[in-house]
Amino acid sequence: MNKILVVDDEPDILELLSMTIQRMKFKPICATNLQEAKALLEEHQFQLCLTDMRLPDGSGLELISHIQTSYKEMPVVMITAYGSIDMAIEAMKTGAFDFLSKPVELDKLRNIIKNAMSLSKQEANSNEVKSIPGIIGNSESIEQLNHQIFKVARSHAPVFIHGESGTGKELVARAIHQLGHRRDQAFIAVNCGAIPSDLMESEFFGHKKGAFTGASGNKEGFFQAANGGTLFLDEVADLPLAMQVKLLRAIQESLVRPVGSETEVPVDVRILSASHKDLQMEVEDKNFREDLFYRLDVINLQVPPLRERTGDVPLLCDHILQQLAKSLDLPKSTLSRNAQVHLQQYHFPGNVRELENILQRAVTLIDHDPIEIADLNLKKLQPVKSASERAHMLAPGEKLEEYLEDIERELLTQALEDCRWNKTAAAEQLGMSFRSMRYRLKKLSID
Repeated sequence: MNKILVVDDEPDILELLSMTIQRMKFKPICATNLQEAKALLEEHQFQLCLTDMRLPDGSGLELISHIQTSYKEMPVVMITAYGSIDMAIEAMKTGAFDFLSKPVELDKLRNIIKNAMSLSKQEANSNEVKSIPGIIGNSESIEQLNHQIFKVARSHAPVFIHGESGTGKELVARAIHQLGHRRDQAFIAVNCGAIPSDLMESEFFGHKKGAFTGASGNKEGFFQAANGGTLFLDEVADLPLAMQVKLLRAIQESLVRPVGSETEVPVDVRILSASHKDLQMEVEDKNFREDLFYRLDVINLQVPPLRERTGDVPLLCDHILQQLAKSLDLPKSTLSRNAQVHLQQYHFPGNVRELENILQRAVTLIDHDPIEIADLNLKKLQPVKSASERAHMLAPGEKLEEYLEDIERELLTQALEDCRWNKTAAAEQLGMSFRSMRYRLKKLSID
């Protein structure tokens, strides 16, 4: 029978946890302090540990660190006093799988035990994976990222993924989901910058029939769709402040209220988020709530830009060309040696997404093989000019505003062409929200 170590100095809590564990057909073994817990760890093979934060002879954080060092495959769930969010976050940063607040809610307890035991069984039956599907490269920065992905996939902790547009933040989020215990459940990806403000609450939390004009039936939101699985909030920094408040409450309480409903719905989701913006700077600039930041940025992953791992370009090219051949039902194209070297010397402002666009354009337009330098049609970055130099470039009688609009129009059009007129992708490449992109296109009369 699978064993669970329970560590708490309160007899009532120990009894409650033990009874729940026994009813789930597992065997609880109890300790009332840190010393007893360490001794039991040496005597038995446990599949899970539940520990209180405060113990008579030490801290639950010390026990987590000990387990992370000597029994790293064992999930640990921290039990904290009600409202001790800071300690819960610290526990997950230390390596806890998840946390429970006192008074313990039995439904949440059973759900966490089920998920943690599923993870323990999954790890016991699988060999260590050396690479991650979708994450291409063998550079030092990618190997470090892979290591971090494997580590955070074991946890329920929220993860914030930071990286420039086009680096593959969603691929990282999908990898975390696929390697975790929720991989058989839904993965729901949401571009927060592409949702109109007046529809956000309905999109995230759902709505009831008749809640507003046009609500012809009940609709589940992103949280309900991701229930049991993972909710990925891409470009989370673009959320309006009013929506940030509602999102924070949903994450804290694991409850959502559909628009037009009088009752709340429990949800169990793991939150992953991403942005090309620096969330800490957004907090300092009062554009992002500090309390939400600390709930999302429990674990931080940095996705390197392509210019910092150009040694991975040949592998990426081979993978992309293989995928293009499969999707177009054509023989696989190749790169000439000169074209490959040229790509490795390129700066890639649009990162991996730009590389994909470059190769797709080349494969689509040429009728020969291999692909040569001229077929790549790489951009040439012009040196940044000073304000005085730019002023001299104004045509006679041309106003500064008109000149700047021309530059903006050119940049927007080029980005749209690079992204095959996918406005969401173009907005990400330029580092702006979808709403901002839509406004600028309308202002500049770009169809």
